[in-house]
Amino acid sequence: MNDKPLVLLVDDTPTNLHVLIRSLQDDYRVKVATGGAKALEIAQSSDKPDLILLDVMMPEIDGYEVCRRLKQNPETHRIPIIFVTALDNPSDEEHGLNLGADDYVTKPFAMPVVRARVRNHIRLKQTVELLESMAFIDGLTCLSNRRHFDQTLDTEWKRSLRNGEPLALILADVDHFKKYNDHFGHGKGDECLKKVARAFAESVNRPGDVVARYGGEEFVAILPNTDSMGAAVIAEKFRTRVAELALASAPGANMPVVTVSVGCASLSLNPRDAALPTLVESADQALYRAKENGRNRVEING
Repeated sequence: MNDKPLVLLVDDTPTNLHVLIRSLQDDYRVKVATGGAKALEIAQSSDKPDLILLDVMMPEIDGYEVCRRLKQNPETHRIPIIFVTALDNPSDEEHGLNLGADDYVTKPFAMPVVRARVRNHIRLKQTVELLESMAFIDGLTCLSNRRHFDQTLDTEWKRSLRNGEPLALILADVDHFKKYNDHFGHGKGDECLKKVARAFAESVNRPGDVVARYGGEEFVAILPNTDSMGAAVIAEKFRTRVAELALASAPGANMPVVTVSVGCASLSLNPRDAALPTLVESADQALYRAKENGRNRVEING
């Protein structure tokens, strides 16, 4: 897979496009649009550009309008935009920047300057994305953290209601973990949680599934387009994998090895009771039942 950043060039003048393509193609993937409508289509595609070089004066939809639409769209508003235009009046530059553009280069442009600005804005975008991704990662287990879980669940819940598809939740808890910590120490406890987290992550396969640390020794998985029975299959795989780790349990745990109790629930698509807290509560109730019924088991709601 090509991991070069993607730069979208938007200009209706072939000469300008030729110069930009020749100068940028060694370091970046390059796509071209000769009009505003095509630029918007590419920017909203699954292969979104990492940066857009945008002319202002174009027929039908000018660059200012393209910029305005991109910045108003939640899916594209963070793509850096550099205007490259013959309009050199300070008021034109001010207007472009006020619309949300990140930079403004006037024609005739010096290609070394354009390359430097492209490079700097892409690096800044990559740095921000890295910092944001780190903010969503649990430092101990390297799973998604509670913040990422909350945001993802809200997004997937809305998508589920919109598309009429099921949404399942798995909530798991390491059995007798306080006894484990008290007996083996917090260092060993952390190692235990890392191994359990890895077992959970390896139990799901689809890119859209999200496994997170819910808090303490609790873990959770969001499974889009999955009913409760489908979630139960994943939950049982997770429970089995943890038992197969054969981590010695603490005295008094009533199990020779570390185990997990797991609850599963699926979103009801009845508009009257399709509240998001209901899904979390339902999974939590199933987890409580798994503990009450002896632990090291999977229980299902919904």
